[in-house]
Amino acid sequence: MSVPPLAGIISYPVTPFRPDTGELDLPALRGLVDHLVDAGSHAVAPLGSTGESAYLREGEWDAVCETTLQAVAGRVPTLVGVAHWSTETTVRRARVAARNGASALMVLAPTYWKLTDAELERHFATVAAATDLPVMLYNNPGTSGVDLLPHTIVAIAEKIPNLTMVKESSGDAARIRAIRELSGDALSVYNGSNTLALDAFRAGAVGWCTAAPCLLPRWCLELHAAERGGAADRADALWVAQLPFLRFIVRHGLPRAVKAGLELQGRPAGPPRPPLLPLESGDREHLRELLERLASHPLLESAA
Repeated sequence: MSVPPLAGIISYPVTPFRPDTGELDLPALRGLVDHLVDAGSHAVAPLGSTGESAYLREGEWDAVCETTLQAVAGRVPTLVGVAHWSTETTVRRARVAARNGASALMVLAPTYWKLTDAELERHFATVAAATDLPVMLYNNPGTSGVDLLPHTIVAIAEKIPNLTMVKESSGDAARIRAIRELSGDALSVYNGSNTLALDAFRAGAVGWCTAAPCLLPRWCLELHAAERGGAADRADALWVAQLPFLRFIVRHGLPRAVKAGLELQGRPAGPPRPPLLPLESGDREHLRELLERLASHPLLESAA
């Protein structure tokens, strides 16, 4: 397998909105991106599901893309989610991302009409051909309603030279092994299921795509370092400690939960955009307890 353009903890920022107008808050976005890079993220990935990209106007999408890549300023690689339900707009976004210096592109299967395998293949091939950047196929049946099985993913990738990565978010670690084996390790596989991270690393995932570093970057980084360094017992302990938090943010929806957590930490990113609603008060208190418990946890103190 060639060296993948991304590895390790790939951090997904939310998209901040102003609480008074609901419009983009680009200064807050710059601050969040700086925090992710300074905390040690191995890559930054704007405009995924966490970034509420489905609810952005095209001009807003461009502004978030440009602002994020300018804030990263080449300090770490960047992975830009370019998904849209039309091939034309996905291609447009891919070209905007490339012009702004993205390291790689992430493409989700289009939603609405159930596409045939031939239609999916044409969509991915057309987007991949729009730039010379490496492309990550994103399988997320929970948001797209399309579940691409390992043999389908590998068959598509075999026909698209720069489709070299897969983000697997079905929640099944066995698929990570299957994609690697079916592709002869030609495809680099990344985990997109927060509650599967440790099993995914042990199944051969080269990276964890996650919004958790917006709130708890050290926990994600320490887990990756322990597992990569062969400290299995420490990795297990780190995993058990942070799993309730990861389950919480997944169960309540990443934009809602992460934005509530940022406000609790004094780094507000505004509300989620309708139709999403902010986290309810009781859930916010539960999140506060989880964050406070992990902030003072002896596992991190022992690594300081």
